[in-house]
Amino acid sequence: MRIAIDLRKLYDFGIGTYVRNLVKQLARIDNETEYVLLCNRDDREFADSLGENFRSISEWSGNYSVSEQFTVPFNIARTRVDIFHAPHYVLPALTPCRSIVTIHDCIHLQFPQYLPNRLAYVYAKSQIWTATRRSSRILTVSEASKQDILRFFRVPDDKVTVIPNAMDERFAHEPTNKAMNRVRERYQLPNRFVMYAGNVKPHKNLERLIDAFMQIRRNGLDDLGLLITGSQVSKYATLRRAVHRYNLHKHVRFLGFQTQDTLAILYRLAEVFVFPSLYEGFGLSPLEAMASGTPVVASNVSSLPEVLGNAAILVDPYDPESIAEGIKRILDSPDVHADMRARGIARARQFSWEQSVKRVRKIYTEVAAGN
Repeated sequence: MRIAIDLRKLYDFGIGTYVRNLVKQLARIDNETEYVLLCNRDDREFADSLGENFRSISEWSGNYSVSEQFTVPFNIARTRVDIFHAPHYVLPALTPCRSIVTIHDCIHLQFPQYLPNRLAYVYAKSQIWTATRRSSRILTVSEASKQDILRFFRVPDDKVTVIPNAMDERFAHEPTNKAMNRVRERYQLPNRFVMYAGNVKPHKNLERLIDAFMQIRRNGLDDLGLLITGSQVSKYATLRRAVHRYNLHKHVRFLGFQTQDTLAILYRLAEVFVFPSLYEGFGLSPLEAMASGTPVVASNVSSLPEVLGNAAILVDPYDPESIAEGIKRILDSPDVHADMRARGIARARQFSWEQSVKRVRKIYTEVAAGN
């Protein structure tokens, strides 16, 4: 059996985590299937290092481009694969073999107001519609995302399989004190801070997090800092305006994109991890924080209650006061802090990339057999 996987999003923030762990685990558990990895040229060395049954080919077209509708099918055809796995919602209509698509969420359909224009919405909806119709199977990462797919596209229930994500293994390993001190000194971190990690797009709801942070400081916790990591801060000037509106520029830090090694340390240094997102297909960041032993406050909407269970304090993301109360509940009580820390570590252990990728591999076999 020969399987092609699109690896062009290898280093994206969310989908990149999925793609990297998918191929790494496949390399561990399967040395018989031949895998053809469609890569950006700079990523071919990584792809070729996975094993003798993995080989890479350059795919020069950009994600979400017109050209990928032709070059991806061409590369699939010339390598004569049996199955193509698209790890996000773009599945070219000309794909010449059986296919599997992973649709992580329906964010563009749920919040079309956050897209740059009407054309972007039409493109997203048409691409997901094509993927749901042309693929042999649809994978998604939570029951909440599955219900969104069924609601928007009315595909058969048994065509959609939920296989959850997991955190990267490095978040379960304790960094050295030397490494933690180096990160604290490098960023001149306050003694106590709450943290958010992820991108800073509008549905992440960070303006309300800043509102909640101001409430906490007004109620006496004026030694507390707020750390926001993630890319694209420069695109959303409203966040910086919110910080300056409350005169919080000395207490709110935007660190930009961080490596996983640095993130693993920042999680452990934080008092609380806060994730007030309005919509998530899965929500990897709070699971990573849990694995790192940091108590989590997260939204009570979308997939987050399903993923986090009773191991996080769930709050109303539309109400800054609710977010503030959730954070204070952990900060004010060492017992609550210890309880949520223990629950989080136990919860994170329930998710395994090894087990998830074994299920993906089983679906490859089923689709190849025509099931």
